[in-house]
Amino acid sequence: MVNKRVAAALDDLTQTQRERLFYIEVKAFFCGDLTRADIERRFGVKPAASARDLSTYRRLAPLNLFYDAGQRKYATTDRFAPLFEHSAERVLTWFRAGFGDNMDQKLKRTVPCESASDLVKPEIETLATLTRAIAGRRQVKVNYLSLTSGASTKTLCPLALADTGLRWHLRAYDRERGRFADFALTRVVKAKALDLPIPVEEQIESDAQWARIVHIELVPHPGIAHPKAIEADFRMNNGVLALDMRAPLVGYALRRWSVDCSTEHGLDPKEHHLWLKNSQTLYGVESAALAPGYAIKGGDLE
Repeated sequence: MVNKRVAAALDDLTQTQRERLFYIEVKAFFCGDLTRADIERRFGVKPAASARDLSTYRRLAPLNLFYDAGQRKYATTDRFAPLFEHSAERVLTWFRAGFGDNMDQKLKRTVPCESASDLVKPEIETLATLTRAIAGRRQVKVNYLSLTSGASTKTLCPLALADTGLRWHLRAYDRERGRFADFALTRVVKAKALDLPIPVEEQIESDAQWARIVHIELVPHPGIAHPKAIEADFRMNNGVLALDMRAPLVGYALRRWSVDCSTEHGLDPKEHHLWLKNSQTLYGVESAALAPGYAIKGGDLE
């Protein structure tokens, strides 16, 4: 909670100044560090202006940042306390799409519009710990609630964030189990940063599933009486919707869209409007276990 003196000082600043301070905080809080050059590139300001912005931010929040002379950048302290309110939705949008780094935390909708993903929101401090670890390539110790094994403490190497359309996952290397896997962000109930680098063989470049791009071809389910309606729904080209996506996300996408992935399109077309024409593309894809009608049993999410 920001005290009244700091709140008043923020109110005295111009909107442009507050936006730059907000960016400083987002970059530091969720990436672990920032430089004056980050501010200059983001806002097109001169070095003198970026220096003033950092000076103002450090005056208002003296315990949040320190200057690392060796790295020539500003880094977060263990006593970091945000000046601004941050929503998980905005932060995740920022990481996913490269925008949203503005101060408006409330979406002003002229037409009522809700998303199922709004129901599942990670805890903001946990999210910040994990994103800093991803940016800094550092390990974390987490308390995790698994559907298969219950509550446990894990040492993870956080690698990337992934949006399944219904919730956010953390792609990470599980050091106890010795494998890459997906973890639901909301099931991470506590995360603590470790000052340990991620070994090369456990980094994102070594994750074969993440590196694999899967080409899928979706067509109207053969059992649909009027396939042109489905073609219009998905703006298909010559009756086919072709997509490329990373292997760990494929199963989630096919399940979300209720795609019949059986080779003989045997699932009910009333519930499955799409059919995966090239089901052989799922061979060796771990997340394919989630695809409706596909032969593999099980799942890829911890």
